[in-house]
Amino acid sequence: MARRAEAQSDNVPGPFFVDRTCIDCGTCYQFAPETFADGGDHAKVHAQPGDSVSRLRASMALVACPVGSIGTDDKVELLAAAKAFPHPLAEDVFFCGYTSEKSFGAWSYLIRRPRGNVLMDSPRAAEPLMKNLEALGGVAMLVLSHQDDVADHAAYRARFGCERVMHRAEGMTWPERLVEGSEPIPLADDLLLIPTPGHTAGSVCLLYRDFLFTGDHLWWNPEKGRLSASRTYNWHSWEQQLDSLERLLDFDFTWVLPGHGSIHHADSPLAMRAELERALAILRRS
Repeated sequence: MARRAEAQSDNVPGPFFVDRTCIDCGTCYQFAPETFADGGDHAKVHAQPGDSVSRLRASMALVACPVGSIGTDDKVELLAAAKAFPHPLAEDVFFCGYTSEKSFGAWSYLIRRPRGNVLMDSPRAAEPLMKNLEALGGVAMLVLSHQDDVADHAAYRARFGCERVMHRAEGMTWPERLVEGSEPIPLADDLLLIPTPGHTAGSVCLLYRDFLFTGDHLWWNPEKGRLSASRTYNWHSWEQQLDSLERLLDFDFTWVLPGHGSIHHADSPLAMRAELERALAILRRS
């Protein structure tokens, strides 16, 4: 639980605050930027929520925080916030909230499908979330982008009996389905697993209709105003990651939904392709 006595000095006065336990995962200021902002090596409250809608979003960011670094003296929206995940992003795609310290606050997503719901990467095993997932039809499949974002996968397997899918190159033995090779793998008519090695040896992206779930492979950088990837946080091969990014030009999508970094939605697949080409040109020069 966040402690008022340990609050960061750059929080604006008011009920919401971020304390010194913050790991700067970015979840709060990506989800509720009207209240939270990047303070350098930590998050901060840059504006107190002024209405019930912004208070609820700030409270949802509190619930989603992986290390409990957000506190509030205003408890009005907390019960509603605890029950508000998974939160709809677009059509049948949801943000699960309840990020996990085990994956440094990486985002996970729910795809609601008539033929079985899919989790992309694992959220924290929080009972309110699990109950809501049950109400939405459970989880048939848990796709794991790479070894860093597996979090509480075993709890979701135990609760829902979901098939866990991962690339064999990650070196894990527990997934029910280990995929191999470099070619795209259809998991269903509407689900395509795309091997994108580089960040790790077995990193994968998942394409669902025009939604591309990218793990730590690709994200939107709002400060630079473009798609980006991290050479600093690359655990396998930067050159291979760049090649994998270029490979994504072969696919049509308008959404990028990462584990870390900001979500991005382009107007069309052509616009997204142009943005990816621009990012690649910059990244190859870096």
